[in-house]
Amino acid sequence: MSGVENEPQGGQSNPPGAGTGTPDGWERLWTPHRMAYIKGEGKPTGSGPEDGCPFCAAPGLDDAEGLVVARGKTAFVVLNLYPYNSGHLLVCPYRHVSAYTALDEDETAEVAALTQAGIRALTDAYGPQGFNVGMNLGTVAGAGIAAHLHQHIVPRWGGDTNFMPVIGHTKILPEMLEQTRRKLAEHWPVD
Repeated sequence: MSGVENEPQGGQSNPPGAGTGTPDGWERLWTPHRMAYIKGEGKPTGSGPEDGCPFCAAPGLDDAEGLVVARGKTAFVVLNLYPYNSGHLLVCPYRHVSAYTALDEDETAEVAALTQAGIRALTDAYGPQGFNVGMNLGTVAGAGIAAHLHQHIVPRWGGDTNFMPVIGHTKILPEMLEQTRRKLAEHWPVD
């Protein structure tokens, strides 16, 4: 957004902030919703399920509110609240467990099956050119929420990494999470 839609009406020519600083020729893309992520809002306060784990909370909400795309018997699929790309899915066991080796056979099989179904739904809904699929096990490995295992499915397109995330630390997403959840739920494979 360039701020053009915020220009005053009725002949005034000074938009908010006019006269503060020197114009530098840069356009601004304001993303105030990212401040919640930066401040760690909504992040668990500890390692237990009672410490505010979002992956323990999401299944207890209705699908739209919890951003749940699909539910299985031992695992479910939810949209990433801070996605790398539109359609960034997380496959989570219902059980609060941090180690992949702690999953039982049914959980392991269902996480794999939901991962395949997620790739199919993303392919049907968005036609990505590739995927990143994997887990970050432990904080030092990059897990933002290390206490509850989750597998990422990130759809990728040629050119989706450009100067915005690399230099500006900003992702541009073409639709709201609610729209993405609805579209993927509609394209979810039926057994």
